[in-house]
Amino acid sequence: MAETLTAIAEWRREAPRRAEQMAREWRLRLGRPYAPGVAGHVVRALCEDGSPAVLKLVWPHREAEQEADALERWAGNGAVRLLARDDEQHALLLERCEPGTTLAAAPDPVGVLVGLLPRLWVGGEGFRSLSDEAGHWLGGPGLAAVPDRRLREAAMHYLGELAPSQGEPVLVHQDLHGDNVLAARREPWLAIDPKPLAGEREFGVAPIVRSSELGHSKRDVLYRLDRLTAELGLDRDRARGWTIAQTVAWMGGGDVIESHAETVRWLLEDV
Repeated sequence: MAETLTAIAEWRREAPRRAEQMAREWRLRLGRPYAPGVAGHVVRALCEDGSPAVLKLVWPHREAEQEADALERWAGNGAVRLLARDDEQHALLLERCEPGTTLAAAPDPVGVLVGLLPRLWVGGEGFRSLSDEAGHWLGGPGLAAVPDRRLREAAMHYLGELAPSQGEPVLVHQDLHGDNVLAARREPWLAIDPKPLAGEREFGVAPIVRSSELGHSKRDVLYRLDRLTAELGLDRDRARGWTIAQTVAWMGGGDVIESHAETVRWLLEDV
C-alpha cells in the first residue's frame, strides 16, 4: 500500500506537465483544475472551437483500465461523451457537465438512478467479467487485510456463492455513487468516472446502496436497496450480497473506510 501511495504521489507531481502536453496535442486552452481525486488529474478546458470540455489524466490502475471503452459503448446515453482518448498517456477529453452539481442535490436522487441504470446496462462484451474480478478480490491482499473477521468472511461467502450463478451479464459501473452523477445541460444528469465490468444487474446497485453521499444511516441504506431492487425488478438478496461483497473488497485493506464497514454491518443485520 505504501509503495502504491508513493507511486501515485509521484505521478500527481508530473500530471500538470502531462496535461500541458495533451493540451498542445489536442489544441486545448486549460482552465482551473477540479479538486483532485484519488487517482486522477482533471482540468477544465476549452476546445479549439471554444466549446467547453474536461481533460482527465488517470493514474493507471485496474479499475480504470476500460474507462474510455465504457464511455464509447454508452456514446453519451446517460453518461458524459468521450471526445478523444490517448491510451498511451492515459488521457481522456470529455464533455463538460455544467453546472456540475452532484446527485445529492436532486429532489429524488434514487429516482434519478432508477431511470439512469437501465440505460447504462448495455451489452458487456469485451469488458472484464465480474467473475474474474471476484476471483481477484478473493485472491488479493486487500480482502485478507480487512481486520473485522465477520465482514471478511461474509464477503468471501457471497463472492463464492454469487459469482458462478449470475444472470445475464451487462455493462455495469461499479463506482456509481452519488458524486459520480452530475447535473448537466444536455441531460439533467450524467454518469461520470466509470469503473466498468461485465456482470449481472444486481451487482450494479451495490455502489448506490453504500453511497454515503445520499445519506448514511441504516434506514438510508435499506431504503436504497429496497427501492432500487423493487423498481428495477432485481433480486434483493443477490443485490444485498453483492453490496456486502464489493463494499468489503473496496475497504482498502487494513485502512478500513468506517462508513463502508457500517454499511456492511447494517446489511448483515437485515436478515
